[in-house]
Amino acid sequence: MTIAYWCILAAAMLPYLTVAAAKAAPGFNNSTPRLWLEQLSGWRQRAYWAHQNAFEAFPPFAAGVIVAHLAHVAQGRIDALAITFVVARIAYSVMYIADKAALRSLVWAVGMLCVLGLFISAA
Repeated sequence: MTIAYWCILAAAMLPYLTVAAAKAAPGFNNSTPRLWLEQLSGWRQRAYWAHQNAFEAFPPFAAGVIVAHLAHVAQGRIDALAITFVVARIAYSVMYIADKAALRSLVWAVGMLCVLGLFISAA
């Protein structure tokens, strides 16, 4: 399995780390978790929003890696873009939770440029 494929797995797991941070609070109600999460505030609310955004960013990334592999793009390029995407997504979550909006947007853009790079490389 390639490094980029491992990055797909890593990116798929990232949303669960941020939601775990959001849920690690006194009074978490697993009977109505979505309702409980919607009532959060502060950094826990931002962790939940980062969780939701991670699910939005994952499909195009995974598709980009697969398309690049199918198009026989150089493995080093695919791996570099995939690693950069995962690092950017980790930084994105940290910046979101820390309420650093400008930096969060910057690392979001880096991640999306990686996705574009995967597709453009396959063209």
